[in-house]
Amino acid sequence: MLIEKGENMDNSEKSVINTTMAEQVLEQLPTPVMAVNKDLKILFMNKAGRNFLGKSWDDLRGQACANMFKSLHCDTADCCMKKAISEGKPFSSRNEVEAGGRKVPIEYYAAPLTDEEGNIIGGLEYVLDITERVKYEIQLREQARTIREISTPAIQLWDGVVVLPVVGAIDSVRANQMMDIMLNKIAETACKVMILDIQGVPAVDTAVANHLIKVVKATRLMGCQAIISGISPAVAQTIVGLGIDLGVKTTTTLRNALAEAFEMIQCEVRLVKPSRRGEA
Repeated sequence: MLIEKGENMDNSEKSVINTTMAEQVLEQLPTPVMAVNKDLKILFMNKAGRNFLGKSWDDLRGQACANMFKSLHCDTADCCMKKAISEGKPFSSRNEVEAGGRKVPIEYYAAPLTDEEGNIIGGLEYVLDITERVKYEIQLREQARTIREISTPAIQLWDGVVVLPVVGAIDSVRANQMMDIMLNKIAETACKVMILDIQGVPAVDTAVANHLIKVVKATRLMGCQAIISGISPAVAQTIVGLGIDLGVKTTTTLRNALAEAFEMIQCEVRLVKPSRRGEA
């Protein structure tokens, strides 16, 4: 209907209708939208933005946006609005603002605001409240950390002997995590021998071997000797074929590794038969 009526209107009347329609659309958007001039003074803030900040339009009109949002990027070189105005292209980033007396994580997008001739006269920005997304990401990280800890537990088998069973593929992230767990366990228990059991590792290539070598070196720096157990025939052939020297004692089974560990700490384990009833 507006378009049909506009056919008989002059340009000024059509401009008024277009502007009014644009404001109505922006007012109904569920996410904050703001326009500023080149001095970063607020020219427009839609209803969602006013509600987000908990301020009326009279409180916001002509104010510096930095004073209203008080974000981590305000008055810094990281401000996307500043960059959009100065460089004439859109920018986006995560940020944190003060709203309603609390810190709110946001994702915001800024673009240059131009006049009809294409001259930059300010900037346009819209904001997404990502509180729930950040909570979910934190939850995922915590779950991933828990899973990693469960999948790579350091277990004290004996006084002075700790085993680190490794299950699954080993990449750089996993190797660093293994090293952290292992070194912390050595510091906690003052163990003298660390058994790295790789029976559950599906494949050993050059990268995996290098990770294992780094773990062994870190163990030695902590004054602890290392044994790698779970060397299968296929793994042994692969390591030989790659020409890699692990520079550490290796065994085929965890049982053999434990026997080696007892020798290292000069511990002798004897099988004691239970005495028969009535024997002195």
